[in-house]
Amino acid sequence: MFPHTSRFAPGHHVLRASLSLLGSLALLAGGAGTFAGTAAAATSCPSVPLSQPFAPYGDSGYYTLVAGGSFEGPLEGWTLSGGASVVPGSEPAAATGSLGHYSLAIPPGGSASSPFMCVGAAEQMFRFFTRSEGASGLLVPQVVYKTPFGNLTVPVGLSSSTAAWAPSAIFHTGAQIFFALTGETAEVALRFSSITGTNRIDDVFLDPRLHR
Repeated sequence: MFPHTSRFAPGHHVLRASLSLLGSLALLAGGAGTFAGTAAAATSCPSVPLSQPFAPYGDSGYYTLVAGGSFEGPLEGWTLSGGASVVPGSEPAAATGSLGHYSLAIPPGGSASSPFMCVGAAEQMFRFFTRSEGASGLLVPQVVYKTPFGNLTVPVGLSSSTAAWAPSAIFHTGAQIFFALTGETAEVALRFSSITGTNRIDDVFLDPRLHR
């Protein structure tokens, strides 16, 4: 059983990154009219299955597993670079409902990007499990927005890890800001870049409900 997640609560790095995310998305405001005319017409995303994978750690939020985010089968649109690869060994909490066998290892300089997915004003947060193959590691989660002007990639914090599996901090997608600027849903991918150490990630979840 993992320790309680108070040590994983968002700190000043996450707050500072959230402000950076706000500023980056605000840059779209000047072209919001153009964007609104070209964005998808939908203002909500399809329904998805929900669970409470982080309830044992004090987070009662409902989440949905990102496509391919358990790394147990086909990666379903994930893009790996810099030596990132699926390796044996899964987080032991069985957050998906069953104990897995694999996770994703990202060496220093490597990265992994999820497929693009629909997010609306309520899809505000994401979270995952992480550990380092050494004593410690540092990972940068990023949100990649698909826009008519090209992809906008924004770091949203820092995720530190130790040799033991543990839930990450809660990171923000910025979807509510995007929705406020455009009135539309967004196409978003999650990108994970390893800075120091070989970081492992597993069971990547998106929070599809406004509950905080």
